[in-house]
Amino acid sequence: MDNALLEMRNITKTFPGVVALDSVNLDITEGEIHALVGENGAGKSTLMNVLSGIYPHGEYTGDIVLKGSTCKFNHIKDSENKGIVIIHQELALVPYLSIGENMFLGNERGSYFNINWDEAYTKADSLLKMVGLHESSRTLIKDIGVGKQQLVEIAKALAKNVKLLILDEPTASLNENDSKKLLDLLLDFKKQGMTSIIISHKINEISYVSDRITIIRDGAVIRTLDKKINKFTDDEIISGMVGRSLVDRFPKRKHNIGEKTFEVRNWNVFHPLFEGRKVVDNVSFNLRKGEVVGISGLMGAGRTELAMSLFGKSYGIDISGEIYINGTRVHLNNVKEAIDHKIAYVTEDRKGNGLILSTPICENTTMAKMSKISRYNIIDRDLEIKVAEDFKVKLRTKCTSVMQNTGNLSGGNQQKVLLSKWMFADPEILILDEPTRGIDVGAKYEIYCIINQLVEDGKSVLFISSEMPEILGMCDRIYVMDEGKIVAELDQKDATQETIMTHILQSGKGVE
Repeated sequence: MDNALLEMRNITKTFPGVVALDSVNLDITEGEIHALVGENGAGKSTLMNVLSGIYPHGEYTGDIVLKGSTCKFNHIKDSENKGIVIIHQELALVPYLSIGENMFLGNERGSYFNINWDEAYTKADSLLKMVGLHESSRTLIKDIGVGKQQLVEIAKALAKNVKLLILDEPTASLNENDSKKLLDLLLDFKKQGMTSIIISHKINEISYVSDRITIIRDGAVIRTLDKKINKFTDDEIISGMVGRSLVDRFPKRKHNIGEKTFEVRNWNVFHPLFEGRKVVDNVSFNLRKGEVVGISGLMGAGRTELAMSLFGKSYGIDISGEIYINGTRVHLNNVKEAIDHKIAYVTEDRKGNGLILSTPICENTTMAKMSKISRYNIIDRDLEIKVAEDFKVKLRTKCTSVMQNTGNLSGGNQQKVLLSKWMFADPEILILDEPTRGIDVGAKYEIYCIINQLVEDGKSVLFISSEMPEILGMCDRIYVMDEGKIVAELDQKDATQETIMTHILQSGKGVE
């Protein structure tokens, strides 16, 4: 190819007992946006880790050819020196350093012993303007939201004179408006000649931004679609990813909604660090038996803060309001009391707060209710393994065994272990905070089926999601939240993306 920037030829990468990449060939054209799609564990991130030098030359077979020259990267610095920069799904920023310090960390202006901070901050401010972020480079990372942090990562890449930008799930933690801004920024960079590779599970986004889409399944390339030749239809992409068509993205379920099981009245929560900042403002809502109730809103609306504060006051200070379970007022002052009242909270941060990645699946599965597998405070290991095996089969978790470390699983299978953990605790009320974030359409469908089975069994589910199609497809009722307040309650039949956004805009916040 005359305008080829990159060729990856016959890349094969193995882990103990697993072929992660099987003779993968990939070509990237200068100035294009190229998407990689596939199920969790398909090999997308592994391929990009090979390209960026995270897996050094010698740990794989095959060739990386950049502008006609074969490259042997032994470290991520080697690829960055060639203009290849990767931004991972988990952002690599230090919260208590400034934006400018983060942008030049390991790439300092001046020398190691005499850093030129004036130059660094001046350069950082100019790069922030390029990505459309109107913040001082002296602002601490902890004081800006996730959407802005993603832009800082891109500005950080620009500081390294990036020619090929790799983004792994860049919009996984963003709402639709912030996602659109980021994708439009990539399109602007494309006009300036930059080449990008984007890994994403959001089909509508990759269809919007990509010139070509390469589908990977089980470590092999299935096919590459070209926008000039092929139509980027959902069914064609999904069938390539999962090996079958998904007739309905959201599975049907039997509706048998019963009595009110959970009610919150006049709930208020203040920020734990910023004195006087109210993050949940006089919120009231309820759940019924056998019902999925959604909470929709923009980033920063207060959804996670609400969920965590209800779960044994695990977030916030000066919390006030009332909680009723089956008509009786309860006081949930800590997580144990919440669990004892049969409430479960599936966190949005499965890797940071939901699971212990360095421990086996069986231990993660039982940790929320260890009294069920122990006697006289002694754990019955055989019973623990049997419980984990049962959930492995029930949730169709893909793993070598329940003794496998949870951190070695794909995102979708980690999410199943997290659900297993809370299902084992026998909850009646489940708070699911972004339960399908960062997982592929096939794994999402399986988790939707699990949620449907839970409510068919009489459980009540509070479902928080930044993806409106998911909220509309799964929920019986929807509460719209903005600036810490509930601004609307909608029945499923009355809810559309337009009506939800209208309520948010009319509440006074609007879109930044």
